[in-house]
Amino acid sequence: MADRLSQGSASSRSSDGGLDLQQFHQTFFEEAAENLQSMEQLLLALDPAAVDDETLNAIFRVAHSIKGGAATFGFTAVATLAHEMETLLDRLRRHELSPTPPMVDVLLRGGDALWGLLSFQQGLTDEAPETGGLVADIRRLASLDAAESAPAPAAAAPAAQSVPAAKPKMAGARELEVRIGPLELPQTASHLHELFEEIPGIGEMKPLDFGEPVDGMRRFTVTTNCTDNELLDLFSFHVDRKLVHLMESGPGFGFYEGNPGVPSAAPEPPPAGSPAPSAPPAAAATAPAKSGGSRAPAAPDAATLRVSVEKVDQLINLVGELVITQAMLIQGSRSLDPVVHQSLVSAINLMERNSRDLQDAVMSIRMIPMSAVFSRFPRMLRDLSGKLGKQVELVTHGEATELDKGLIEKITDPLTHLVRNSCDHGIELPQVRVQAGKPAVGTITLSAWHQGGSVVIEVRDDGKGLSREKLISKAIERGLQASDSMTDAQVWNLIFEPGFSTAEQVTDVSGRGVGMDVVKKNILGLGGRVDIESAPGCGMSVKVRLPLTLAIMDGMSVAVGDEVYILPLGSVVESDLIGPDRIRSLGNNNRVAKVREEYLPVVDLAQHFGVWRDEPAAQPIMVIVESEGSRAALIVDELIGQQQVVVKNLETHYKRIPHVSGATILGNGRVALILDIATLVQAR
Repeated sequence: MADRLSQGSASSRSSDGGLDLQQFHQTFFEEAAENLQSMEQLLLALDPAAVDDETLNAIFRVAHSIKGGAATFGFTAVATLAHEMETLLDRLRRHELSPTPPMVDVLLRGGDALWGLLSFQQGLTDEAPETGGLVADIRRLASLDAAESAPAPAAAAPAAQSVPAAKPKMAGARELEVRIGPLELPQTASHLHELFEEIPGIGEMKPLDFGEPVDGMRRFTVTTNCTDNELLDLFSFHVDRKLVHLMESGPGFGFYEGNPGVPSAAPEPPPAGSPAPSAPPAAAATAPAKSGGSRAPAAPDAATLRVSVEKVDQLINLVGELVITQAMLIQGSRSLDPVVHQSLVSAINLMERNSRDLQDAVMSIRMIPMSAVFSRFPRMLRDLSGKLGKQVELVTHGEATELDKGLIEKITDPLTHLVRNSCDHGIELPQVRVQAGKPAVGTITLSAWHQGGSVVIEVRDDGKGLSREKLISKAIERGLQASDSMTDAQVWNLIFEPGFSTAEQVTDVSGRGVGMDVVKKNILGLGGRVDIESAPGCGMSVKVRLPLTLAIMDGMSVAVGDEVYILPLGSVVESDLIGPDRIRSLGNNNRVAKVREEYLPVVDLAQHFGVWRDEPAAQPIMVIVESEGSRAALIVDELIGQQQVVVKNLETHYKRIPHVSGATILGNGRVALILDIATLVQAR
């Protein structure tokens, strides 16, 4: 902890000593996280056999950006590791070395270590990862001679082109004098010219003062075809842009960025000492339309704004209250004469439409594409398949399908279990697949799509599938109720039993029977369901169906006595009047309802929740509900209608109530309980 505090405060002020940089830490951490995720994806896409210069340059820029930001804030360990990775990447992009699988592995390990170091700096972990051995591995690979690494086809260029001795004069280049200051520390900005050595093609920068700066100013000459704003963006990675003065050689003028005397459409610069934007220096020099410090306007579809989740949740809660207030107004307006109060009724109807549009727009803010979840699986499968000696290809579909942020966070672990199980239990070893007439490389497919008011996520593999005989045998061994008369769906669901596993031996990957039962429990807790399909020798499919959001849901309002309950619309199958001889009594006060040729357990909501009635309902109604393939008949007094309700968490404001998943406020101001159909059906 002391190391974290000392490192975090080592560079807590800017070069002029007047600004605390800690206020910008969170922005740096967020941008570094995005950069590391991008680096991992680029490394996984890198084919050592076919060198892609653009990919290598992009990975290099990520490492350089992280190094620069970490150095700004004094995170020495982060900057040191990023620098070592940058050195290896620089040799790769200059074709001094050819990429090899060990190099990709060590860079991936470096990304993991940077995650750990950044988590330590944020206080998320109590111990920083040890990076000494990793740094040694990176240095060893970076110091290899070109002859020691396998030559790549793209590296056949003459050696003279690998490291140019001098940069050629660029067409249309101009010469400027750059002054940095006034500076309190003489050594500040002394190495700015190295930026031009690291970024090919943007020109040259030479120091004019090799001794002490004059009047606290460092002086350089620059030959470049970059614009003034691009140069300012580049220099702002290391010094406050307000200290940068550009002067055209010969007749010309100097200016401070933001000087009223200089025409400029550029917005105000960020505060002195602010962290480097997410775009690396190379992007700043060649593509001015970047985030964080760009002087060129961003494209409309690229403009984003960082907003804390707490603010979004507060906005959603306020919209929910607005929807409730609107329902109250609509309920109150029903008693008005529409002719006499025509303008008021029209205004309320208009408000209802606008409120619905506002509600949809606000809810969309929390929606996140499934790519946020899918992107973490390529690396996991790469490591896992290597450990198991298998060859696995990951295919994804529907990455743009959106799901509520809260659900995204909670579904990640269950999907991770499903993908790991597909790789471990489903996909066979290469030699086994070849003997069975399959390709040596197995395929795991992740798909997501919208279906009605839900999102369906499928994990499918082309492995060996599930074995009925093996599952039934294992279930009988464990004392579970299992027989050959069970349907396929019932047999497949045995894998969700606690402690159930078909693994022959326990490993660090699987075999302990922990995971699949938790998967089902977590998905059911989100109001979802799990369906399994399997064919021997062909593979297995697990489909997870989830509501789009947990904040608002479509429901069926039913009355029981003076109480109103909400049934999730997705669980309602049908409703019907209760005729003679349709309900029959069994022992222990249990009853069943005959629905066509099937007998369903009956749940009388009045009896179940202890609702008092002055007199029995004249014509009770039976509502058939379904959960996890099981059905039940709920007895209610009246169907009020379908409506969209704002879900309120009872546990936050009161306590957990059996068979109730939440509550909502009706248009008349009364509270209605939202029933948990899954537990109601299981209770019978």
